[in-house]
Amino acid sequence: MIPSILPTYNRAPFSFVSGSGSWLTSDDGRRFLDLGAGIAVNSLGHAHPKLVAALTAQAGQLWHTSNLYHIPAQQKLADQLVDLTFADTVFFTNSGTESCELAVKMARKYFYDKGQPERVEIIAFEGAFHGRSSAGIAAAGAEKLTKGFGPLLPGFVQLPFADHDALHAAVNEKTAAILIEPIQGEGGIRPVPDHCLKGLRDFCDSHGILLIFDEVQCGVGRTGKLFAHEWAGIDPDIMMVAKGLGGGFPIGAVLANEEAASGMGAGTHGSTYGGNPLGCAVASAVLDEVAAPEFLAEVSRKSGALRQGLEGLVAQYTDVFEGVTGAGLMLGLKCKASNMDVVTAGYDCEVLTVPAAENVVRVLPALTISNAEIAQALERLETAAQTVQSAQ
Repeated sequence: MIPSILPTYNRAPFSFVSGSGSWLTSDDGRRFLDLGAGIAVNSLGHAHPKLVAALTAQAGQLWHTSNLYHIPAQQKLADQLVDLTFADTVFFTNSGTESCELAVKMARKYFYDKGQPERVEIIAFEGAFHGRSSAGIAAAGAEKLTKGFGPLLPGFVQLPFADHDALHAAVNEKTAAILIEPIQGEGGIRPVPDHCLKGLRDFCDSHGILLIFDEVQCGVGRTGKLFAHEWAGIDPDIMMVAKGLGGGFPIGAVLANEEAASGMGAGTHGSTYGGNPLGCAVASAVLDEVAAPEFLAEVSRKSGALRQGLEGLVAQYTDVFEGVTGAGLMLGLKCKASNMDVVTAGYDCEVLTVPAAENVVRVLPALTISNAEIAQALERLETAAQTVQSAQ
């Protein structure tokens, strides 16, 4: 008999009833140190007082009107994002998946309006994850995402990760855009080197195609810059954002420069809930905190301490780990043992991590994690590593 919740998730065997900062409390009273942050969503941890205050204040005034009318909280958030980024304009969604849908539509509509309707192909890369919509799985192309869901949406080309020759060979008269995560999340915490991002920008400019960054997981302060591409000193034409933007409240966005967005006039796209007053009030409060230079400097400092500790674990437990990857507080432990064995051993130590492809364990703590909590995280991860090593 099928359960009342569609059984699409392979869940861990416990439930949480409350959270505070970097900690979650289960229904049996156990306290877990959360190094997953809801898969890089809880950027300011659980129940951050400023987010609670923003949500509570807005909830007492207005929840929803739809985009038939002007929404002051939405205008405030859009202005913040435009002031803080490359973007000239913003469209609000409810998730990263929805942001992917619009990014694809925007790129194709741009060339259609330029009199080049044949330019519909989007180049993406092996290991990518762009959500689970029809466009998202077609862009990523991995069998684990696409099997059983054909026919796939056409117009996507997948290339090997970091294969420059394949990229040069793939571009033709049908190419509209390149879609890439500056740091792959689900794909195993694989950063694209800064010089490669710069090269992609130059490549797109020289071929007259658009550059789309998926910063759903790596954006909103996670690398020590507000957005990861800033480390390379270049800008995309279109960018997908979600996860950390709402600090736990569902909201996403597509940011674009004026030229890339030029095809998106009235009636070309819409969302009933996108940019609702509740989501925008919370996201605005998130940006007030995360975009502050001193906050981002602290993320970089803390990420250095965490990375150094993880490198020490790798050096000590050579049968369990083989390396550390990632940037900022978006780090991955590349495993020799099964990454799920490490994650599961962590449950017994009351520490939460997230598995990824390439046999990687993701370490994605709240950006507000303290020095003491980093020390505790490393102690608990070491205990988990000892458990896995002893079982080998």
